[in-house]
Amino acid sequence: MERFKVGISRCLLGDKVRYDGMGKQDHYIKDTLGTFFEFVPVCPEVEYGLPVPREAMRLVTTSGGNPRLVTVRTAVDHTEGMKAWSEKKLDELARQGLRGFIFKSRSPSSGLQGVKLYSGKGPPSKRGVGIFAFAFTKRFPLIPVEDEGRLNDPAIRENFIERVFVFHRWLQFLENGGRAGDLVEFHSRHKLIILAHSPKTGTTLGRYIADSKKYGDTLNDLYVKTLMDGLSLMTTAKKNTNVLSHIMGYFKKYLSADEKRELLEILEAYRREIIPLIVPVTLLNHYVRKYDVPYLKKQYYLNPHPLELMLRNHA
Repeated sequence: MERFKVGISRCLLGDKVRYDGMGKQDHYIKDTLGTFFEFVPVCPEVEYGLPVPREAMRLVTTSGGNPRLVTVRTAVDHTEGMKAWSEKKLDELARQGLRGFIFKSRSPSSGLQGVKLYSGKGPPSKRGVGIFAFAFTKRFPLIPVEDEGRLNDPAIRENFIERVFVFHRWLQFLENGGRAGDLVEFHSRHKLIILAHSPKTGTTLGRYIADSKKYGDTLNDLYVKTLMDGLSLMTTAKKNTNVLSHIMGYFKKYLSADEKRELLEILEAYRREIIPLIVPVTLLNHYVRKYDVPYLKKQYYLNPHPLELMLRNHA
């Protein structure tokens, strides 16, 4: 498949750009995700103009409540310079067509959450957000983002990558004209994915589609904002089981009693989190091909991302 662009903190690709002159290569990101993503590397501190190696920096709270980006030893404040650079960099990234961004966790410039925030002489809190990461998410609220550290959690990794692929398909929809009729098709193909994250979101989006004339030119913006918010909610074994049971209903007239019993046993084992999601999905994909069910053939839920990523292999 054609690779698409995803932004990334440059050190995660192994480039030696960190304050200590080292890199922080993540092999899964570089070697596995790099097969499907064309990475757009960004190092805020180096591109802003700081040397390698350099004095470490940290976020410090002020009386006004706005975090400042300050060097640890000499207390040089780089906040305004980093903010000005960030705005220029975001203008450049806006032309790249990014489908997602992977940030370096705990970085005072790039951390998305949990960055140490110092105040006075007491211990730091972990409520900070890196200066560049904050500017990025404010400028591009729809683009899926995640800290590299959180991607070690299989469920969070699956959620992030699934959102990246959905957002990629959304941008393709817009590039092809973004017409109301095509939105119906887009929604139809993603319906089961949406239900696995948030049935409430599915109901809301269905209402937008049904009343499309009511929303006029605002329909696409309203739809994608609601879509991406809904997909940010984690799937669960219970929600997935409901979707899988719904899919099973399409085979009632085809399956033998033994096949139905086997499928129900597999769904129950998945619901109890004894087996991974890939097991029932593989069996259902077999039945989709065998019995040629057109509606299910086009459902992205059954094939949301490349199998090589093995995102549904965790129990």
